[in-house]
Amino acid sequence: MAEFYAEAGYALNRARAGEAFAAVLADERLGSVWIIQVEHQDVGHMVLTLRYAMEYGGLIACLDDLYVKRDWRNRGLATRALIEARSFCERDGIRALTVEVGQDNGPAQTVYRRVGFAETVGRQLLALPLAPPTHL
Repeated sequence: MAEFYAEAGYALNRARAGEAFAAVLADERLGSVWIIQVEHQDVGHMVLTLRYAMEYGGLIACLDDLYVKRDWRNRGLATRALIEARSFCERDGIRALTVEVGQDNGPAQTVYRRVGFAETVGRQLLALPLAPPTHL
């Protein structure tokens, strides 16, 4: 996660990140964490978090983190991870999968669009921070 945040120019609050991972790992109602591996080597991770959405009448998942180490990119790992996430959501009756992506992050947008993510027409994500983020 530190490498992931560093690429975006953020320092990581390791204690807060550890607490966040521990919370998701301890309670499956919050979501899931996957480690992306190649040849028994950890090369990335993916985190899905869950919430109930009235619009969909059920649980929806947010792709909270998807990271593949730089040396392992452009090998289809992120696409395969997203396909696995979609299959997981479909099996578990999750009604939608969302992701927040930077407007200037073209490579990530390409991967997300490849598996079917699209802009929500007429909507914009707004946030009201009530606690400091994990990045510093």
